[in-house]
Amino acid sequence: MPTTVNAYIATAADRPLEPTTIERRDLGPNDVEIAIAYAGICHSDIHTARNEWNGTTFPVVPGHEIAGTVSAVGEGVTRYAVGDRVGVGCFVDSCRECEPCRLGEEQYCERGNTGTYNAVGRDGQRTHGGYSTSIVVDENYVCRIPEGIALDVAAPLLCAGITLYSPLRHWEAGPGKKVAIVGLGGLGHVGVKIAHALGAEVTVLSQSLKKMEDGLRLGADHYYATSDPQTFRELRGRFDLILNTVSANLDIGKYLGMLALDGTLVELGLPEHPIEVPAGALIGKRRSFSGSMIGGIAQTQEMLDFCAEHGIGAEIEVISADKINEAYDRVVASDVRYRFVIDTATL
Repeated sequence: MPTTVNAYIATAADRPLEPTTIERRDLGPNDVEIAIAYAGICHSDIHTARNEWNGTTFPVVPGHEIAGTVSAVGEGVTRYAVGDRVGVGCFVDSCRECEPCRLGEEQYCERGNTGTYNAVGRDGQRTHGGYSTSIVVDENYVCRIPEGIALDVAAPLLCAGITLYSPLRHWEAGPGKKVAIVGLGGLGHVGVKIAHALGAEVTVLSQSLKKMEDGLRLGADHYYATSDPQTFRELRGRFDLILNTVSANLDIGKYLGMLALDGTLVELGLPEHPIEVPAGALIGKRRSFSGSMIGGIAQTQEMLDFCAEHGIGAEIEVISADKINEAYDRVVASDVRYRFVIDTATL
């Protein structure tokens, strides 16, 4: 029989989230049931709950930064046992047959991966996310959280962490590489920590200097305000890799101008309007403009192991469930340093 669990749900774009109960599916032979301890609040949750991307099917329970412990396993499960510390990120299934899936890049599944929420699973039922007390997920889409990371600071790594780790690894950030992170927010602050741990020379490019002390504490070597026109002149041709974590439409030409020969600017956010890319800024120094989206399951596990080894967790503010709507407003106002995490015991 399906299990009834407590949750917080969005019922319409113009209504606050509210407490409810939802049903989780029966435990299948390859399924893991997870007692959720913490769920991070990603800006994607807000976009979805408020239908700002025009693709939400209501009602929906957001949350794809999930950390907890295994409470039950199906008879065919081999990877996990009751009591294991585990996490779930942005998707809970994929076709498993296309080339990206076979390469361990399930996030780029040609048939589309199954989102942790606001999607339809193999059983034909809509998926609901981590703002709940438990979830049932196929073991192949679950990651182990090492003992070296507390569950609360680990939760945001399942989205924010892998979103930054994947491009840093793909473009080989490390000793001798100059990396810039645009934006010191929920994504950017984790990126600074990871890039620093990889051995790169790290620069934060932020609108102002108000978070400079934090940026340097987290591992940045340099910190510049993009509101100062001198910044773009001083840093022209400086970086091997720039990761843009903000969703606002930037003057991409200015940022491309900061790239060295063969440098790459990687878009991680989803701006509201199409991005204008001046060809001249690309061809002058054989620069590239690219994008990246989270990471596959194997790389997400690699990221968690890396973070445990280097003592990396998100900077968080733990909240009770009744503060979710307030937290949404604070995220939009950039009033969080740097990730809200829901204590699901308060559900």
